[in-house]
Amino acid sequence: MHIDLQDKVAIVTGGGRGIGRTIATTLAQEGVKTIVIDIKATYLEDVADEFSEKGFEGRQYLCDVRDFSRIQEVIADIEEVYGRIDILVNNAGVAGGSPVDSLSEDQWDLNHDINLKGAFLMCKAVIPIMKQQQSGRIINASSFAAIVPSFGSAAYASSKAGVKQFTRTLAGELGPWNITVNCYAPGMIPTEMNHFAELPQERQQELLNTLTLRRWGEKQEVAYLICFLASDQACYITGTLIDVSGGKLATQIPRMAYEKADSQS
Repeated sequence: MHIDLQDKVAIVTGGGRGIGRTIATTLAQEGVKTIVIDIKATYLEDVADEFSEKGFEGRQYLCDVRDFSRIQEVIADIEEVYGRIDILVNNAGVAGGSPVDSLSEDQWDLNHDINLKGAFLMCKAVIPIMKQQQSGRIINASSFAAIVPSFGSAAYASSKAGVKQFTRTLAGELGPWNITVNCYAPGMIPTEMNHFAELPQERQQELLNTLTLRRWGEKQEVAYLICFLASDQACYITGTLIDVSGGKLATQIPRMAYEKADSQS
């Protein structure tokens, strides 16, 4: 099976670093005209340098996904330049918070405004174009926290659970136009935002013991899923959340399998 994304036009929000950057460069490697949106000019400059060096086609835009007027300007420019938008990856996000009794309103609002409202605003701007062309792929970043939240994650987990339900609702609304809408839930993938790989070894081992595949995930593994969901091979998949977590908590005590395997070796 060959996934052919050649000459598709994609937008990746929060694509200046981390998982979003890997998604953007992977799409570009597949021949996608890839537009990267981010709020930091230095990240966009790095993306532009890499795209120029590797001969990738695309553009970069400074844009806050909470700013609908700016989003509309960006989308209008993309449509003028490329004439279509085939793929939207709502990757932009923030994390953080605290237990509810000490959680600030600002922290609550930040999580929901970027993680959930940002996805809503991007979709709202792109949907008319996808409807007109009778096709499209919308792929939203949810989180494993939308399935099983952790202590102190009320703001983050609720925003990502909202993304999940938003995705399902939107899939139902856009089916008549051959537009699919799905979301993905990365598990423990070390990034600059979570610093998993920088934790003390004992704490790392505790976390890895919750995985069926006992290793940190890689950003590239999420990007491969995005390429599949963006392709024609995924045309009958919509309204779903796909877990990319290495089987985190797939069973109650994943480490038991490793202990058994060690005893038999």
